[in-house]
Amino acid sequence: MKVLFLSVSAGGGHLRAAEALKECLELKYLDSKSIIIDTMKYINPLVDKLIIGSYLSAVKKTPAIYKKIYELSDSGVNINNISKSVNKFLSFRIKKLIDEFKPSVIVCTHPFPVQMLSNLKKKGQVTVPIVAVVTDYAVHLLWTFDCIDAFVVAHDLLKLEAIDKGFSGDIIYPLGIPVSNNFLRKRDKPTIFKELNLEEKLTVLIMGGSLGFGEVRDVFQALLRSEKDLQIIAITGQNQKLKKQLEKYSINTGKSVKILSYTEKVSDIMDVSDLIITKPGGMTITESLVKELPIVIMSPIPGQEEKNAQFLLANGAAIRITQNDNVESVLSQIIDDPSRVLHMKEKARLLAKPNSCEDIIALLETFVSSK
Repeated sequence: MKVLFLSVSAGGGHLRAAEALKECLELKYLDSKSIIIDTMKYINPLVDKLIIGSYLSAVKKTPAIYKKIYELSDSGVNINNISKSVNKFLSFRIKKLIDEFKPSVIVCTHPFPVQMLSNLKKKGQVTVPIVAVVTDYAVHLLWTFDCIDAFVVAHDLLKLEAIDKGFSGDIIYPLGIPVSNNFLRKRDKPTIFKELNLEEKLTVLIMGGSLGFGEVRDVFQALLRSEKDLQIIAITGQNQKLKKQLEKYSINTGKSVKILSYTEKVSDIMDVSDLIITKPGGMTITESLVKELPIVIMSPIPGQEEKNAQFLLANGAAIRITQNDNVESVLSQIIDDPSRVLHMKEKARLLAKPNSCEDIIALLETFVSSK
């Protein structure tokens, strides 16, 4: 099987989903060939910087404007035509890649390459089966295109939403968001505490996404002021400025603190954590659900992360804190109530789809075998 994975590095989740599927594919098929392409960077680094850079800037600096654009583009307003036109113009570069690699199936974990491939398929320039994998707990109109062979959504509850957005029920597969095989393993807590030089006590994990956005500083400082005997692990992603600030705040506080930027130990850290406080990025919350980790949501990006938050809250797998909340009071609702912890763990277990990678690879097999 030859699989071409097309993604976009707008945040970390889209690429991580592709990486998880590639990992699963190569474990199952030792003779498989696959590549992951960061689509916009492949087409033109300057175009990537303009489009994706502008997106990240809007999310960080003008979230209210980004929220309005997201809502308009998801309401049927013709604002989507801009994206379609740009990606239609850029699609010829992807055609060259497909001709050279000759994949048996193409998997897209971002809507931009879906737009490009849909245009090529309509023209008859591409005949390869196309599978779209959504990495959030919502279905946006940007994903709705003709000529897609399969549309994978995060949960069965989203199938009706996808149908309402114009997708045929026949091509919707609620197989979940793929996560790395690392997150399917649960290791012994004492061993991890020792390996990571951590104390065996109540542990709270704070994550701000791959870019370190959100109210991480405020939440971190609130935890430092907490009277509870707790250990804080903060992962700041690419935000080195934030990491230095948190290191400064934690000096002489008497709290057990570990601050990390990038780490490959997230699975282990989740195993020893009692709860996670995080932005509700699709990949992070999927990993948390697989780990059955109680989730406290903070500062969601307007748009897709707001939708993710709504999904988790509606299904009882998370609670939310805002700038006006007393962080310790909110945490006490979970920490001091064992029945609440068990309830949230059970809800996480019901929402999680730990076999997502294997199920999606099985779906790809059906397209390859039918060719």
